[in-house]
Amino acid sequence: MNNKIKENSIKVVVLIVTAFFQAIAINEFLVPNNIFTGGMSGVAQLVTWVLNSTLHTSFQTGIFILLFNIPIAVIGWLKIGGKFTIWSFINIFTASILTLVMPVANIAHNTLLASLFSGIFLGAASGLTLKLGFSTGGMDIVAMVLQKTTGKSVGTIAMAINMVIVVIAGFNIGWNNAMYTIIGIYATTRVIDALYTRHQKLTAFIVTDQPDAVIAALHKELIRGITVLPSQGAFSRQPSSTLMMVLSKYELYPMETAVKAVDDDAFINLVNTVNLYGNFWDEDLQNKAKKGLIDVKQ
Repeated sequence: MNNKIKENSIKVVVLIVTAFFQAIAINEFLVPNNIFTGGMSGVAQLVTWVLNSTLHTSFQTGIFILLFNIPIAVIGWLKIGGKFTIWSFINIFTASILTLVMPVANIAHNTLLASLFSGIFLGAASGLTLKLGFSTGGMDIVAMVLQKTTGKSVGTIAMAINMVIVVIAGFNIGWNNAMYTIIGIYATTRVIDALYTRHQKLTAFIVTDQPDAVIAALHKELIRGITVLPSQGAFSRQPSSTLMMVLSKYELYPMETAVKAVDDDAFINLVNTVNLYGNFWDEDLQNKAKKGLIDVKQ
């Protein structure tokens, strides 16, 4: 119970902080410098700009951010899950309210700095929320759905989607500001991928003289296939086994802990994995296997 309270408390703090990040990026960097961002926030900016320019009204971006995220939240509920969607929508709602009440002020006084810092703030907001199991809504949810089906980087998928917004912005506000929009979106994707690393894969080579015990320990913690390779020390000529396994980056700590608990002298070599072909179980399949819904040996 205490762990659950602690986890939810951390989520609440991150939710509030990241909502402020989004409001600051929009009201203090993007809007004053007539720069657009990606995702639903970018669409909301475009709609606000068009309405204010043509109807001479004073609509605020926060209203459209909230409205456009409602159908996206429905997609998230159906494709990703209830908890993820609920936390994400609360984050969207909080950020929208802060955007409405926070005064618009030009902090940067420089378009390039404004695009860079808006990208950093928005990337930090997306990366931190995704790391804790929810999102800032909008294209984050769309990118998460696509990641589950393609296995590609969340940041890369979001960047591809956001290029559409750049083109629209270019035709409406001019290509000069559209290019600054590209800089901001690129900064956002780089920060997201730096903070959110669950999609990254590693190949671990574990050299041990206690292979059976290490394999048993690993299988208690992880649902991953392990290939056993016979090996021999070049100097000692002592026989050993090299265990090869591919895992997601978030599984690195439990893997290392399990190995060292059994064989503190085990040698672990980690290599970045560029591409995978074959049956690599994602989190959904692993969760089903843990619940007994899927046979691990199938």
